[in-house]
Amino acid sequence: MNLYYTSMFGLSLVLLGIYALIYKKRFSIFITLIFAFVPIANLGYFLSYTAKNVDAAIVGIKMVYLGGCYIHLFQVYAIFHLCNLKIKKWIRMALLAFTTTIFIFVLTIGHNGLFYKEVSGEIVNGVMILNKNYGLIHTIYYVQLILYMIFTLSATFYAIRKKNDVSRHNIHYMLTFEIVCVLMFFAGKVFGLSIELMPAAYIICITFLLIICRRIVLYDVTDTVIDAIAMNGDTGFISFDSKYNYLGSNNIAKEIFPALKQLKVDNSALKNSSVNEEIVSKIKAFSENKGDNFFFKNHHDKIYQININRLLDGDINSVFILYIQDDTKDQKYISLLNKFNDKLQDEVNSKTERIVQMHDNLIMSMATMVESRDNSTGGHIRRTSEVVSILIEEIIKDRSIDGLHLTPDFCHNLIKAAPMHDLGKISVPDAILQKPGKFTDEEFEKMKTHAAEGAKIVHEILKGTDDLQFHLIAENVAHYHHERWDGSGYPEGLKGEEIPLEARIMAVADVYDALVSKRVYKEAMTFEKADSIMMESFGKHFDKQLEKYYVAARARLESYYSSVE
Repeated sequence: MNLYYTSMFGLSLVLLGIYALIYKKRFSIFITLIFAFVPIANLGYFLSYTAKNVDAAIVGIKMVYLGGCYIHLFQVYAIFHLCNLKIKKWIRMALLAFTTTIFIFVLTIGHNGLFYKEVSGEIVNGVMILNKNYGLIHTIYYVQLILYMIFTLSATFYAIRKKNDVSRHNIHYMLTFEIVCVLMFFAGKVFGLSIELMPAAYIICITFLLIICRRIVLYDVTDTVIDAIAMNGDTGFISFDSKYNYLGSNNIAKEIFPALKQLKVDNSALKNSSVNEEIVSKIKAFSENKGDNFFFKNHHDKIYQININRLLDGDINSVFILYIQDDTKDQKYISLLNKFNDKLQDEVNSKTERIVQMHDNLIMSMATMVESRDNSTGGHIRRTSEVVSILIEEIIKDRSIDGLHLTPDFCHNLIKAAPMHDLGKISVPDAILQKPGKFTDEEFEKMKTHAAEGAKIVHEILKGTDDLQFHLIAENVAHYHHERWDGSGYPEGLKGEEIPLEARIMAVADVYDALVSKRVYKEAMTFEKADSIMMESFGKHFDKQLEKYYVAARARLESYYSSVE
């Protein structure tokens, strides 16, 4: 019998040693605790059965219960962990408190009758035979063991049915040693064997746990890949705690960041200016959501990408770990691609600019061609375009609350569209368009059709363009530049703000040019007389809101018309 208990204790130490050799940080702490407590329990069995007196035997009994109380609890925790099932923290704490309370009563053996009412013994053939009279707390201890057995079996059966992410082999190993432990526990009690089967049950338990641990290494794909990456020597690692204290790095990292060699583990990286500038500043920016989770480092003609990650301890960001990988090929490819894209973009911009210029020249050429048929308005297109430009500049200068506040695109498009306002005259017969005198009523009605016809022509010219805003502005300028604020204009008789703003601005430029320019049927008006007519027309012919811009532009307009032939 002594050989049995000695062998069980010896085997538990051997298995503990094997576990220590294959130990990985990824193993559950509860598995480690099981391996640590089994030798304690088996030593207790050995001491209690080789004791020379009852007091020595009681010491062994207490060691047995130390193992018995906590091994079964740690089995619950470990099996739930292996089955990828979570136990809420308060439940874990409650079970630990319950187990600890029972063990406290174990310590009263020999002092009161709560756990053992009484214990006596005699040595028979060199073996201590104990007579135990169990107390109330011992019954609760049995209830505890049975509940823990139910918990572990339930978790295992649940995992078999529901958990696809748990190895079937591991589940079968767990189920096997659980059933064996339950059978051996009750067999000893039911059949009243003189030898305790629990030491052997414990050995079976940790043997299967060793097998499971070996398989965990194979099934934990993430850690296996990380180990492989770390071993091949191409990946660097650096870690800091949440206060930027240096925790360690590998040789690759120290080669790329030589300043790391000056740091000692647990020393603040903030005190090293180079590390602080090159690394910690990037981590701070990332942790404060002010920067990316990666940055680059050039070293010996290579480009390294450094990825910043957090390792979480519950909800606490306890560690920053940086992974360093050679990204030279990708970065050179990206650089080459960017250069190609920049060159391509420059070519596209250049060609686009030429196309736009050709487009603008075509528009101006068409307008000039139309104007060449009208011998009464020479230079009208060029002059009205300049007037529109001057008015727009004054509008842009106005920062007052009641100002127009035009967008840059609108301003650009209106100046560009101004030459198109009279394209409709191409549909007016030469006899009318080139008449040297005033029109008859019938001729004037024919002339008035140029506005609507101009809108149609502009629409056809620009219907294929992608610039829809320019298309609309140009069409409105051609269509409505003869509309009047009071509704007396043509072709639609629009009134007030029904008239598009671009047409209202064009109307000011069109009329002003007609007043101060020479025609075949009239001389140019003086600036004073033209200005008087213009000022009287705001609120009638023109939008009253445009008056202040005309007034602001008046000096420049007079200067411009004084300089043109």
